[in-house]
Amino acid sequence: MKRIGWVSVIAIFLALSAFAFGMLSGRSRTASEAAPPSSARDVAAHPPQGATPGEAPSTQAYREASDRMHQGMAIAYTGDADVDFLRGMIAHHEGAVAMAKIAVEHGEAADVQSLAREIIAAQEAEIIRMRILLARHEDATQTDVRS
Repeated sequence: MKRIGWVSVIAIFLALSAFAFGMLSGRSRTASEAAPPSSARDVAAHPPQGATPGEAPSTQAYREASDRMHQGMAIAYTGDADVDFLRGMIAHHEGAVAMAKIAVEHGEAADVQSLAREIIAAQEAEIIRMRILLARHEDATQTDVRS
Protein backbone atom coordinates (compact mmCIF):
# COMPACT_ATOMS: atom_id res chain seq x y z
CA MET A 1 0.00 0.00 0.00
CA LYS A 2 1.34 3.42 -0.91
CA ARG A 3 2.24 5.74 1.95
CA ILE A 4 0.19 8.94 2.10
CA GLY A 5 2.42 11.97 2.72
CA TRP A 6 1.82 14.54 5.45
CA VAL A 7 0.95 17.17 2.86
CA SER A 8 -1.88 14.97 1.59
CA VAL A 9 -3.18 14.30 5.09
CA ILE A 10 -3.14 18.00 5.95
CA ALA A 11 -4.78 18.91 2.63
CA ILE A 12 -7.55 16.37 3.18
CA PHE A 13 -8.15 17.61 6.73
CA LEU A 14 -8.25 21.26 5.64
CA ALA A 15 -10.50 20.55 2.68
CA LEU A 16 -12.96 18.54 4.75
CA SER A 17 -12.92 21.17 7.51
CA ALA A 18 -13.62 23.96 5.04
CA PHE A 19 -16.39 21.96 3.40
CA ALA A 20 -17.99 21.11 6.74
CA PHE A 21 -17.78 24.71 7.92
CA GLY A 22 -19.39 25.93 4.70
CA MET A 23 -22.17 23.37 4.92
CA LEU A 24 -22.84 24.00 8.61
CA SER A 25 -22.64 27.77 8.52
CA GLY A 26 -25.63 28.03 6.19
CA ARG A 27 -24.42 31.51 5.35
CA SER A 28 -23.77 32.52 1.78
CA ARG A 29 -20.79 34.83 1.42
CA THR A 30 -20.93 37.64 -1.08
CA ALA A 31 -18.43 37.65 -3.91
CA SER A 32 -16.38 40.35 -2.21
CA GLU A 33 -16.03 38.17 0.91
CA ALA A 34 -15.06 35.04 -0.99
CA ALA A 35 -11.53 33.80 -0.45
CA PRO A 36 -9.17 34.21 -3.39
CA PRO A 37 -7.87 31.08 -5.06
CA SER A 38 -5.10 29.56 -2.96
CA SER A 39 -2.77 27.87 -5.42
CA ALA A 40 0.36 29.66 -6.64
CA ARG A 41 -0.57 31.78 -9.63
CA ASP A 42 0.75 34.36 -12.10
CA VAL A 43 -1.51 37.41 -12.04
CA ALA A 44 -0.88 38.50 -15.61
CA ALA A 45 -3.41 37.50 -18.21
CA HIS A 46 -6.91 38.98 -17.98
CA PRO A 47 -7.30 42.75 -17.62
CA PRO A 48 -9.79 43.90 -14.95
CA GLN A 49 -13.17 44.91 -16.34
CA GLY A 50 -13.76 47.82 -13.97
CA ALA A 51 -17.06 49.21 -12.77
CA THR A 52 -19.44 51.30 -14.79
CA PRO A 53 -21.12 54.09 -12.81
CA GLY A 54 -24.73 53.27 -11.98
CA GLU A 55 -24.53 49.57 -12.83
CA ALA A 56 -26.50 47.03 -10.82
CA PRO A 57 -24.83 45.62 -7.69
CA SER A 58 -25.05 42.15 -9.21
CA THR A 59 -23.20 43.33 -12.32
CA GLN A 60 -20.44 44.81 -10.19
CA ALA A 61 -20.21 41.55 -8.22
CA TYR A 62 -20.09 39.46 -11.43
CA ARG A 63 -17.30 41.69 -12.82
CA GLU A 64 -15.26 41.29 -9.62
CA ALA A 65 -15.83 37.52 -9.54
CA SER A 66 -14.83 37.23 -13.20
CA ASP A 67 -11.67 39.27 -12.62
CA ARG A 68 -10.68 37.08 -9.65
CA MET A 69 -11.34 33.91 -11.64
CA HIS A 70 -9.27 35.03 -14.60
CA GLN A 71 -6.41 36.12 -12.34
CA GLY A 72 -6.55 32.75 -10.62
CA MET A 73 -6.53 30.88 -13.91
CA ALA A 74 -3.36 32.70 -15.01
CA ILE A 75 -1.21 30.02 -13.40
CA ALA A 76 2.54 29.61 -13.60
CA TYR A 77 2.70 26.46 -15.72
CA THR A 78 4.89 23.71 -14.35
CA GLY A 79 5.08 21.39 -17.35
CA ASP A 80 3.18 18.77 -15.34
CA ALA A 81 -0.15 18.48 -17.16
CA ASP A 82 -1.90 17.04 -14.11
CA VAL A 83 -0.80 19.79 -11.72
CA ASP A 84 -1.45 22.54 -14.27
CA PHE A 85 -4.95 21.17 -14.99
CA LEU A 86 -5.85 21.00 -11.31
CA ARG A 87 -4.55 24.49 -10.52
CA GLY A 88 -6.42 26.06 -13.44
CA MET A 89 -9.63 24.15 -12.79
CA ILE A 90 -9.68 24.98 -9.08
CA ALA A 91 -9.67 28.68 -9.98
CA HIS A 92 -12.29 28.10 -12.68
CA HIS A 93 -14.59 26.28 -10.25
CA GLU A 94 -14.05 28.94 -7.58
CA GLY A 95 -15.23 31.48 -10.16
CA ALA A 96 -18.32 29.39 -10.88
CA VAL A 97 -19.12 29.17 -7.16
CA ALA A 98 -18.68 32.94 -6.74
CA MET A 99 -21.01 33.61 -9.69
CA ALA A 100 -23.60 31.15 -8.40
CA LYS A 101 -23.54 32.82 -4.99
CA ILE A 102 -24.19 36.16 -6.67
CA ALA A 103 -27.16 34.63 -8.49
CA VAL A 104 -28.54 33.33 -5.19
CA GLU A 105 -28.01 36.68 -3.45
CA HIS A 106 -29.29 38.99 -6.18
CA GLY A 107 -31.51 36.81 -8.37
CA GLU A 108 -35.26 36.48 -8.17
CA ALA A 109 -36.12 33.44 -10.27
CA ALA A 110 -36.56 30.35 -8.10
CA ASP A 111 -35.44 27.99 -10.86
CA VAL A 112 -32.21 29.94 -11.43
CA GLN A 113 -31.51 30.11 -7.69
CA SER A 114 -32.12 26.37 -7.43
CA LEU A 115 -29.64 25.72 -10.25
CA ALA A 116 -27.14 28.10 -8.64
CA ARG A 117 -27.39 26.23 -5.32
CA GLU A 118 -26.82 22.92 -7.13
CA ILE A 119 -23.77 24.40 -8.85
CA ILE A 120 -22.40 25.65 -5.51
CA ALA A 121 -22.73 22.21 -3.92
CA ALA A 122 -21.30 20.32 -6.90
CA GLN A 123 -18.42 22.71 -7.60
CA GLU A 124 -17.40 23.00 -3.93
CA ALA A 125 -17.25 19.20 -3.72
CA GLU A 126 -15.15 19.10 -6.90
CA ILE A 127 -12.85 21.83 -5.57
CA ILE A 128 -12.21 19.73 -2.46
CA ARG A 129 -11.49 16.68 -4.60
CA MET A 130 -9.15 18.67 -6.85
CA ARG A 131 -7.29 20.17 -3.86
CA ILE A 132 -6.76 16.66 -2.49
CA LEU A 133 -5.52 15.41 -5.87
CA LEU A 134 -3.29 18.47 -6.25
CA ALA A 135 -1.75 17.91 -2.83
CA ARG A 136 -1.09 14.27 -3.71
CA HIS A 137 0.50 15.13 -7.04
CA GLU A 138 2.58 17.97 -5.62
CA ASP A 139 3.67 15.67 -2.77
CA ALA A 140 4.60 12.92 -5.26
CA THR A 141 6.53 15.42 -7.39
CA GLN A 142 8.49 16.62 -4.34
CA THR A 143 9.20 13.01 -3.36
CA ASP A 144 10.41 12.26 -6.92
CA VAL A 145 12.72 15.30 -6.85
CA ARG A 146 14.25 14.22 -3.51
CA SER A 147 14.94 10.67 -4.77
